Amino acid sequence: MTRDVLISISGEQMTDGETGDIEMITTGDYFEKNGKHYIIYDEITDGIEGVTRNTIKVLPERMDIIKRGYGQTQMLFEKNKKHLTCYATPVGDLMIGINTNQILVEEQEDLLRIDVKYSLDINYEHVSECNIVVAVRPREHAQLHLYG
Repeated sequence: MTRDVLISISGEQMTDGETGDIEMITTGDYFEKNGKHYIIYDEITDGIEGVTRNTIKVLPERMDIIKRGYGQTQMLFEKNKKHLTCYATPVGDLMIGINTNQILVEEQEDLLRIDVKYSLDINYEHVSECNIVVAVRPREHAQLHLYG
């Protein structure tokens, strides 16, 4: 896969029987080193000055998301393990607990797809069941369709 990629990140949170969905599509950089996949992209938050630099590191049964900028954290998703991390935000710190139930990594010549199912705790209280899907494709082969 080329270094210049299109990244699609979609997520779903189930809280008290209600589902909330998010989706983001952006450009970024991709490379593979020592059997690990690295995905790097910048994120802009509406109404907030500055940029958050995101680095996603993917191994067969593990994914790390490192955020630097507006919100700073390192979230670790590892199958059948629970990890705690501090999420530093301008309005205060949150203790995040991530218990990963499933992580599937699909590698093809022009696609890297990671599907993670996990439980999310905030400040030691269960908040929701979540699913995140990260799909990375070479930018020159990506087809983007916007419907409105």
